Amino acid sequence: MEYISESEKQLAIIDQLRRRVEALSAEKGRPLTYHVVTFGCQMNARDSEKLAGILERTGYVYAPTEDADFVIYNTCTVRENANLRVYGRLGQMKKIKQRHPGMLIALCGCMMQEAQVVEKIRRSYRHVDIIFGTHNIFKLAELIQTRMVTGKPVVDIWKDTDQIVEDLPTERKYPFKTGINIMFGCNNFCTYCIVPYVRGRERSRAPEDIVREIEAAVADGVSEVMLLGQNVNSYGKNLEEPVSFAQLLQRVEKIEGLKRIRFMTSHPKDLSDELIEVMAHSDKVCQHLHLPLQSGSSKILSKMNRHYSREDYMTLVKKIRTACPQISLTTDIIVGFPGETEEDFKETMDVVSEVGFDSAFTFIYSRRTGTPAAAMEDQVPGEVVHDRFDRLLDLVQKKAAEATGRFEGTEQEVLVEEVNSHDASMVTGRMSQNILVHFPGDQSLIGRLVRVRLTKCHGFYYTGEITG
Repeated sequence: MEYISESEKQLAIIDQLRRRVEALSAEKGRPLTYHVVTFGCQMNARDSEKLAGILERTGYVYAPTEDADFVIYNTCTVRENANLRVYGRLGQMKKIKQRHPGMLIALCGCMMQEAQVVEKIRRSYRHVDIIFGTHNIFKLAELIQTRMVTGKPVVDIWKDTDQIVEDLPTERKYPFKTGINIMFGCNNFCTYCIVPYVRGRERSRAPEDIVREIEAAVADGVSEVMLLGQNVNSYGKNLEEPVSFAQLLQRVEKIEGLKRIRFMTSHPKDLSDELIEVMAHSDKVCQHLHLPLQSGSSKILSKMNRHYSREDYMTLVKKIRTACPQISLTTDIIVGFPGETEEDFKETMDVVSEVGFDSAFTFIYSRRTGTPAAAMEDQVPGEVVHDRFDRLLDLVQKKAAEATGRFEGTEQEVLVEEVNSHDASMVTGRMSQNILVHFPGDQSLIGRLVRVRLTKCHGFYYTGEITG
């Protein structure tokens, strides 16, 4: 009996569903439409491209709003207010569905990996047709077909998996750049984070599969890729023949026609000297590193289960800056973690002052049910947290403006991404350092790498003039 891979099975189901969608479209006298709503991180954004690719292949046509025949919410559950936003949207969708016969609503993503969430949706939002999680998004066509055939709600949640199914259609947001999953899951168990519980344990894709996918994307017009994982620095540890992330980068760098390589997210505890060396000598790896700090206090970092100290982090920054003087460093910082004192907070402020991040995503600690931190004593009062958050934000913005300004007057290579949303005579692109640049141009430049003189820094972005 001939072996059929999961990818081949799903492609066959996609073809079956396409015939069904074509028949329904003929009945309605118009194409069936779809809309994907994405919450959360870049991993989710990449998953949504896969969902859209499957829907396009089955014959659905993109609709710009949620008033569509098929609406799917790709959810995030890192913070509980993300859940509340989804519940709010579902409440609104009930009315839309009542006036839209045949509409299907699906939910997937991290939020669906929580049993109590799924139970609440089944009980309180009975107009939802399909529920699935993070591990089986490749089954979208199969789940839609099951719903259409049986007429009953479909719930398909996998607690965990070691399966990786990637060879399915995707619909890229940008023709010239894309995200590429290199690994899934997380083994770190930071005490504030729900991700390991909803994304599962780390599992890496084979390097040859990653290279093959990137080669196909480049052949299709992609010039920049973003390698994605919850912690890319631990890539390859669970492969039969271990491959380090630095070694993977070197393989990807050899792909002809690929111009730029980005990656995220890096965990400081796993960032190797080998990776720094590769970044320092690469012509394609972008000079941007997102390196989450979370706290400048070694005491708080220990409570967070981050596995590095303030001193470790600062040593790492010094190594990176010595090897890559032009690098842009960005970070994540949490304010108000349980037990954080004013002294702990000042240590965070000191690190921000000393490092001078190009930008920082700052978050007020959110008590996340199901994480160890939610049960910790010494939860910091709200008014104290908000005061600290405001002080940190002021400092972050001041230091970021100083850091960004170092390129003023220089000429830089910029990848043009879009016509400027505020001025149609301008285009917007990104430097290797991930800094935005606005300059005169038109749609013909989109997707091209051009040389731009940065004439003026505006705090977090530049205006400039094209030179070639």
